[in-house]
Amino acid sequence: MKFTGGGMLCFFWYSFVLVSSAFSAQSFKENEEIQRSQFPDGFLFGASTSSYQVEGAYLEDGKSLSNWDVFCHTPGTIESNENGDVADDHYHRYLEDIELMHSLGMNSYRFSISWARILPDGMLGKTNPSGITFYNKLIDHLLLKGIEPFVTVHHYDMPQVLEQRDGGWLSPLLREEFAHFASICFKSFGDRVKYWITFNEPNLVSEFAYIRGWYPPAHCSPPFGNCSSGNSDTEPLIAMHNILLAHAMAVDTYRRVFWPKQHGFIGIVANAHMYEPLRDDERDRHAVDRALAFNVAWMFDPLVHGDYPSEMRECPGLELPRFSHNEKQLLRGSIDFIGFNHYSTLYVKDCIHSACPLGGDHAIRGFLNTTGYRDGVPIGEPTGMPRFFVVPRGMEKMLDYLKQRYNNKPMFITENGYSSPTPQTELQDWNRIKFHKAYMASVARAIRNGADVRGYFIWSLMDNFEWLSGYTTRFGLYYVDRKTLHRTPKLSAGWFASFLRNSSHNDNIIFSQLEAKVAEM
Repeated sequence: MKFTGGGMLCFFWYSFVLVSSAFSAQSFKENEEIQRSQFPDGFLFGASTSSYQVEGAYLEDGKSLSNWDVFCHTPGTIESNENGDVADDHYHRYLEDIELMHSLGMNSYRFSISWARILPDGMLGKTNPSGITFYNKLIDHLLLKGIEPFVTVHHYDMPQVLEQRDGGWLSPLLREEFAHFASICFKSFGDRVKYWITFNEPNLVSEFAYIRGWYPPAHCSPPFGNCSSGNSDTEPLIAMHNILLAHAMAVDTYRRVFWPKQHGFIGIVANAHMYEPLRDDERDRHAVDRALAFNVAWMFDPLVHGDYPSEMRECPGLELPRFSHNEKQLLRGSIDFIGFNHYSTLYVKDCIHSACPLGGDHAIRGFLNTTGYRDGVPIGEPTGMPRFFVVPRGMEKMLDYLKQRYNNKPMFITENGYSSPTPQTELQDWNRIKFHKAYMASVARAIRNGADVRGYFIWSLMDNFEWLSGYTTRFGLYYVDRKTLHRTPKLSAGWFASFLRNSSHNDNIIFSQLEAKVAEM
């Protein structure tokens, strides 16, 4: 296979060996030099993707329609009416993409498995051998290049038939459906996959699919939205309840049936913003505690301690479902590690004693409101996403919170990334480099303070389909031309390669000279 991106990447790597990272860091005040040698031996450094966002081939080789296929083909749901029909065509270009990973020096790659590609009709149908073959080839070629597969079983997309026939995550039937799907994955790939994630961000799915109605099945009710169906005050609680029990069932199967021979590790991933009080008073500090409970602990407390957090149980008007005694036993201790995706920190305002708009006065939101601004000033440098700000201290705070609440269970940062508000600077993405340096430095500080952190995955390997934003928002280390799908390394790819080689890049250089060289290529 001809690999056309290597020459430019080699230039970037050579440049970073010679050049300085002493570019302006006024907006990244916590930025400091960071080297791979500051992390423990065996630490996993990689990048993340998900099946719907990169694979394409949406109806090839026996795959059925997923809920996201159907959702994206509904006019007006996605910016510019874009979809993942082709995405980055990773399904056909996976060998090229593995070469990109290998050229960077990554030792791990996090990806997800398309449920609709493995079980097109759910557990009532047959396993699709072409889907099994694709992921077998992907895993085998990753291992040939010394790259550890870090596999997510479910990252938002499911066969549309499960939504139509069973009612999606509002139905207890999905627990058994998922456990069956997961067991097929364990059986087919577990002899080579040592790191498993059952679900990506159930807390975000509960909010975006069942509170705000932004993701399929687009359920919501006022004041959160005006969907054709849904109840924003109750449905997200039901969906999360079913997802947590589906996770526990899958883990139980893995540990009883597959672990004795495979000896892998299994966890789950939360969307994990950090929070700070909007005002320096006791009410907003308590609101921060509730914000963390209603987002992070909502997921992890049942899986570590066996029940929902007390902050939620004590919230007036919140009708949390109940776990039976046997379910608590199944849930408790059902993760070997904590995974979380961290992109930003937000301010929190109490809504118990203050009036709040946009549903902040509802129990489902914990009677609080979040914002990125205080007196018109952003909490950190804005990015290409409205609610994402550059606040590196938030990473260390989140790691400390998880360390304290869950007895320092092993942790993986499964996504962290930067999207630029100025797309015209995509290849010369200095701010993405500064972002990752600052956040990695925050992780290193947390590790020095005792946090058991074992991996850091950049979102994302390459620009891809970013859900509601389509292809207009870019997080990738590689730029993907939407017409040709050619992958071009950004400056951040060169920086990451030099970092992973533990190369020094502290010598002074004139920023404009390097920029001009890149522009000429």
